[in-house]
Amino acid sequence: MTDLSALEVPPPGTEDYFGAAYPLAQRYAEHLATTGIEWGLIGPREVDRLWTRHILNCAVVSEFIDDGDVVGDVGSGAGLPGIPIALLRPAAQVVLIEPMERRVEWLKMVVDDLGLDNVRIVRARVEELVDEEMFSVVTARAVKAMTTLVEWTHEVVGPEGRILALKGASVETELVKAKKLLKRYRFGQPTVHIVDGGILDVPSRVVEIVKK
Repeated sequence: MTDLSALEVPPPGTEDYFGAAYPLAQRYAEHLATTGIEWGLIGPREVDRLWTRHILNCAVVSEFIDDGDVVGDVGSGAGLPGIPIALLRPAAQVVLIEPMERRVEWLKMVVDDLGLDNVRIVRARVEELVDEEMFSVVTARAVKAMTTLVEWTHEVVGPEGRILALKGASVETELVKAKKLLKRYRFGQPTVHIVDGGILDVPSRVVEIVKK
């Protein structure tokens, strides 16, 4: 069992950022630091940066989510960014899409424990959900290059829907490679948002691509 004393202390402003959902965010962090490591969803070296590198890094995506959105979180893994979004946007619907059975079982356990009634979990690859699901927003973190992500998701993004992808410093190169594909599938010009939520020293890069 992981020693929770090693868990990173949330940076100042985290409680205000999550508001009423902060106790659930704390509980989620504890899940990541214990069963998340035991089940192989999070590396043990991540415990001392769970808040800044993982939870808050993903939570800022919620700033681009509206209450009426239906969010498909592709390759959800440990529920990132889907669960922080669900905590911060309880009026939005969040679908955690994950093909691996072990991860799905962990997600079910955590979602049940947190009592998130705005979350569904679907065991599938997103490209298998064509004709079954339609999302106003698709989110992804550390899931393939932009070309692959667009190829996989374009048919489940509704009209005027959007892709919100958390990306690293090499995102501009990825977007250049995806340019023709974005045009083919009728997506607009990508916007790279640099977001810190007022609490992150190292901001997140959120790529927003809107479907025409």
